[in-house]
This record gives sequence, structure tokens and C-alpha cells, in this order.
Amino acid sequence: MNPPDSTALGRPGSTQRVHLPPRTAEHGGHTEVLVVGGGPAGFGAAMGAAAAGADVVLVERYGFLGGNATAALVMPLMSFHNEIKQAVGGDDSRLLPTDHGEGEPVVAGVLWMLLDRLVRAGGAITPAKETGYTVPFDPETFKLVTYDMLGGAGVKLLLHAFASDLIALPDASRVVFETKSGPVVIDADVVVDCTGDGDLAASAGAPYEVGRPEDGLTQPMTLMFRIGDLRREGFAEYVREHPDQWKGVHGLWDLIREARDAGELDLPREDVLFFATPHEGEVSVNSTRFGGLGVSVWDLTRAELAMHRQLDSIARFLRTRVPGFESSYVIQSGVQVGVRETRRVLGDYQLTGQDVLDARKFPDVVARGAYPVDIHNPNGPGTILRRLPQGTSYDIPLRTLLPRDVDRLLVAGRCISGDHVAHSSYRIMPISMATGQAAGVCAALSARVGKPPREIPAAHVQRVLRAQGASIPDAT
Repeated sequence: MNPPDSTALGRPGSTQRVHLPPRTAEHGGHTEVLVVGGGPAGFGAAMGAAAAGADVVLVERYGFLGGNATAALVMPLMSFHNEIKQAVGGDDSRLLPTDHGEGEPVVAGVLWMLLDRLVRAGGAITPAKETGYTVPFDPETFKLVTYDMLGGAGVKLLLHAFASDLIALPDASRVVFETKSGPVVIDADVVVDCTGDGDLAASAGAPYEVGRPEDGLTQPMTLMFRIGDLRREGFAEYVREHPDQWKGVHGLWDLIREARDAGELDLPREDVLFFATPHEGEVSVNSTRFGGLGVSVWDLTRAELAMHRQLDSIARFLRTRVPGFESSYVIQSGVQVGVRETRRVLGDYQLTGQDVLDARKFPDVVARGAYPVDIHNPNGPGTILRRLPQGTSYDIPLRTLLPRDVDRLLVAGRCISGDHVAHSSYRIMPISMATGQAAGVCAALSARVGKPPREIPAAHVQRVLRAQGASIPDAT
């Protein structure tokens, strides 16, 4: 099956355009802070804004919360700790015992509140040295816990509503949502764009970059899926007998080569990558890849078609060639492909890869990260991984959340202002939640005093974040 003929329909970038008739929309009301997107960044933003005293509405395109954590099955939450003692090996795994260095968290606040609730509900594993500080979680528990936490914080929810436009009003911002009930608009004193793609910032005219500077290519998309009926001991025995074939969470190189030579395997990356879940006989598989632009409906369609075929090939390979997977089956694939990189909205400061690798500090820090630079090759196999110096973290300044040339709008998550290299580190979900909480706090303070977000002193945002338990260094 192929996607429609995009040339006939008007390929993006073509000159073929049509005018649509004017329309009316249902007015959904006014709120102080409107958070658009219910993924990790949006969850953090809504919780942070509500805790800072604002009236908050969160709008999500799907019928559930979690974003890439649930819709794309991006499991687990990757490490948000800085390693303060050298690890042996350095890979993250719960499939087999490994030895890791000690570490301390550099993200706290809303993230730790969520983890506490997930662990108590049996839906996550507590971060620990033995697991490389990654956090396997159950996506269904994640959905329910985030519902409960937002409800308890007084956040109002609107689901099944896709944001399509942001319109500047004299004293507010109006966001247009497409719904089964027709268009709905909600007005807000301040909007927080947590769409992942910077959709609203782009609609409002904020400048942005896409991809790496030399050719504009972005990191590839991945369709993740869950495999059930794994016999762990059978797999562990294979690894013990073939120690050169499995390193932490990835490997199977000889089995992959044999299957490729036999024409049995469509695997676009160099190895198979597993992550454990809280369930004994289950693993999450991160091994499909498709190069393309995650804000192109044409590329998204091609990605879905191509990666479902890859998924089928990989699942068959596991059953027929990998010990422990003889009876395995695909439980679930993501509702949509997971998108690593699209727009990076240009803000009052652009975080650079050198800032990340140098563990640079900023006086207006509102979040921190310690995850490595992690760049997947957009053209096929290969991944670049560069770690920060031991025991360090980098700061994310408030200025990266403030889009240039736009007022009453903040961005959070993977679309904040940074270059291609820096983005490969701060894009992970724990850091996205931290930038979301910071954006939510700044939005709440802005709405309450009636000033644009960029006129809110960073020290005020930092003070409220610390009161909310966020990991923000004390002023010196």
C-alpha cells in the first residue's frame, strides 16, 4: 500500500493552494494559562502552573495523556542522573545484571511526584544504579496516574482536540482546535506550546530551525513496540554463552548478519535494542527507523507504512532466531510513530551542543540535564553518543523557552531553543518535563501580574520552582 499521490494533492512546498470558506467556532472560554499538548512537557507545565496558583486548561490531541510516553510507547524514562563514579560498561539494562556508576538526579519536582505515584501504583521501577537509572514504566498506569494528578491539581482537561492555529488578540492569545464537534477556540493570558513540534510557535510567526545545519536532515523516526511471552532465562543463557553478542541493551550482531544474509530481516539500524518494562515476560523494542520530517503528513504516512513492515520482520526474526523469544508475540505498537526531532524554535538564547558537553551554567537556569548527546543517523545505521564529564550537568536557561518575536507564549519540551546537537540531549522525557514545569511556572507568574513572560525575572521563576521541589541550584 502506498500513500496518496501527494503531487496531485499539492505536495508541501508546491504553489498549488486553495482558499477555504470562512467558518465560525465554538468559544470554549478563557483561562489564565493554556497548555497545549499532554505529553511529559505539557504535564509538567500544567502541574507547575497550577501549583503556582494559576487557572490552567490542558488540551491534548489524543484521548489520553502521556504524549510519546504512551502514544509512541517511548519506554522507559531515560536516565536523568549525572554519573559521579565511573561505570563498568555504562549501558542501561534490566534484562541482565550490569554494573553502573553511582549517580545523583538533576531533575526533580513534578517528575519525582509522578515517579512516586507510578511506583506506588505498581506501574514503574524505582530509579537505581543497577538499572542505569532508567525507569521502566507501564503506559496504561502512566495514563491513569497523570489523569489523577492533574485532576487533583485542579487542571481542566480537553481531549480529542488538535491545535491548528494561534491568533494574537489585543490582550490575550486565542488557540484554534479542530475537534469532532467542529472548531473550538480557547483564549488565554499565556499559552505554553508543548506540542513537541512547536506548532503554535510556528503558527505565531516565531523563527525556527529544522535538522542539522549541513543538510537539514533530522534524526529518524521510530515505531516502538512491546513484545510479550519472553523467557528471560532462555535469553540470559544465550548472552552468557555469547558475551560478545549483547552489550547492556543492544546487540545480536551475528544473528542479525545471518538473518540479513538469508533475506529474512529488514532492520535499518545496526543492532536490536531492548528495554525492560515492569512486567517480567515483556520487553520494549526500539529498532525501527525511517528518515523523514515528522511535521510532513506525507513523510509520516510513509513512515507508518514502512515501519510496520519493519516491525513484522523484526518480530519474526526474534521468534525464529533469538533464544528466549520462541513463543513471543507483539502486544502493541505505538499509536503513532515516535518523532525525535522536528522544529527547534529560536528563543532569546539558543543552547548549543558545546554548552551541553561543557556542562555550562547560566544565571537564569530553570532546568538541568545530564543525558548524553545521542544522535541517531538519519541515513541508516549508526548512533553518536558523547557523554558529559563525570558528575556534571548542564543548565537550561529561561531564555530558551521564550520564542523570539512572540509575546504571551512559551515553549517547552523538545522544541525549545537549541541547536541540533544540544537537542539530542534535552529531547528526552525527564528533561522535557523539567522545562515544562519551568514554562508553566513562568506562565502562571506572567498571567498573575499581567506582564509578558519575558518580563518575569528569572529569579522569581527559580524561587517558585525551588518551592515546588525542582532541582535548581541556589543563587550564589
